[in-house]
Formats: sequence, structure tokens, C-alpha cells
Amino acid sequence: MAGGGPSVEGMDLTTLDGPTGGPPSQRIAFLGTGSMGLPMARRLLDAGHPLTVWNRTAAKADALVAAGAARATDPTGAVRDADVVLTMLADPAAALAVADAFVPALRPGTIWIDTSTVGPGAVRELTGRLPAGVTLIDAPVMGSVDRAASGELLILAGGDTTPVAGILERLGTVTACGGPGAGAALKLVLINAAIGGVALVGEALALAEALGLPRDLALRTLGQGPLAGAVARATATGSHFPVALAAKDVTLATTATPARLPVLEAVHAALTADPALLAEDLAAVAR
Repeated sequence: MAGGGPSVEGMDLTTLDGPTGGPPSQRIAFLGTGSMGLPMARRLLDAGHPLTVWNRTAAKADALVAAGAARATDPTGAVRDADVVLTMLADPAAALAVADAFVPALRPGTIWIDTSTVGPGAVRELTGRLPAGVTLIDAPVMGSVDRAASGELLILAGGDTTPVAGILERLGTVTACGGPGAGAALKLVLINAAIGGVALVGEALALAEALGLPRDLALRTLGQGPLAGAVARATATGSHFPVALAAKDVTLATTATPARLPVLEAVHAALTADPALLAEDLAAVAR
């Protein structure tokens, strides 16, 4: 092999970040350009990566195409020539359905980075569908659309990210979690702690109102204690994490283990009590 660099299934890793001083040469397919996927894909495009995009609702990729990305009409076409595939999809059902469409077209040596929140069970299912020579890294992220746009996501990686370090560093900071599925597992822990914290702030504010205390006073003093992070998220204005997706993440946690999680079960009931809030940001449960 020319250059004598390290390789994965015959792919020369010394070429993946482009020649010295030149643009990145990894050909990337990004599937799922919704509220989170769009700014993530935009950062990779701005870095100079050849980028092909696909989204079930095609119009959601229009801005990327206008900026220079190629549009694929289906998942298979998106990944056919890709060195690296990234997915940001809503839930396990979507991830599995899209995977069924594109996995047969993956070439040996392709690396698939799944940034969706799907849980370790779905990661095992996806891994079991891979053709020989294809690697899946589960890399769900913590952070909303604002951090996706600024490249400040916390990336929870299960598997070896060395061959795609240049891609991931454009998106945020990688935390190595262990082997395949470990990133997906830690994401459930962290996101459910965050969701539960916001729900608790909402209930504390309801209690404060019932006791005749000013909301501002309750928020200020809650923010001076151990719930400071939850208060900050409950009052955030630059984030977009729909209540429906938060409820999905709680369900992933409560069904991932035979152990009962009664607090999270109560949180799920609170999240889904008012259907009018399901499309709103998580902060709506603390209004």
C-alpha cells in the first residue's frame, strides 16, 4: 500500500484527513438532517469534507445542498461511495428501518458512526446486520442544536474512534466509553438524569407557586443549589429537545433493564400528560 500507513480492512488511514495542508478527503454520507443533524452536517461540509446527504423529508437538506452538499434520493445512494457514514435519527425504529435500506450497500472498510439515541439493545441489533469489514461506532451526543452548531457536543463513543478522530473533533469532544454499545448505554444514564432534573425543577416550581412564593425567587435559589444545572436547562432558550423525544429516551431507559426505575416511570407520566407539549422543548415542562 502506498504510504505504508495504518489501515482498517485495506483502507489507508493516512489519506483520510487529506494531504498535508489540503482539505479532508474522507467522503461522508450524512443521513438524518433534522434539527440536530443539519448543524452537525454543516460543520463537516464547512470543514471541506465531500458530503452526501439524505433525509426522509428532502426539504430539510435543502440548505446543505445549497451550500455544496450532494443530495441522495435514497439511503442506498447516499452511502454507496462513502468512506464514513453518519446517522442522526429519531429512535430505534427509524435507525433500524434506515439501516435495512443502506447496510447492504456499505463497502468493506466503511465506518458507520451512529449519533442517534437508540440504546444499547438497538446498537446490538444494528451491529448484527453489518456486512463483513464494516465497523459501527455508537456515538450519541449530549447537547442541543446550539452546541451542535458551535461544535461543542459531548460525544459518547462506544468503540475505537481513532480512524475518524478528525471528523468527530469538528462536532465536539469525545468521551471514550468502552466497547460497542457503551456509548449508547452512558447516553441513557446522562440524558435521563438531565430529563429527570428538569421535571423535578418543574414540580418544585409548581410547589413554590402553590405556597405563594414568587417564581423568580424559587428559580434563583434552586439555581444556587445542587439543581443548578437542571435549572439552567429548564430556563434555556437556545435549545430544542422536544418533549416527545425526551419521553422516548425515558422509555429506552425503563425498558433497558429488568430493574424497576419508579422515578423515571413517574417522569415519563409527567412528560406525556399534556399532548400539547410533546412538540415543545423540554423546558416547557418547567413553565
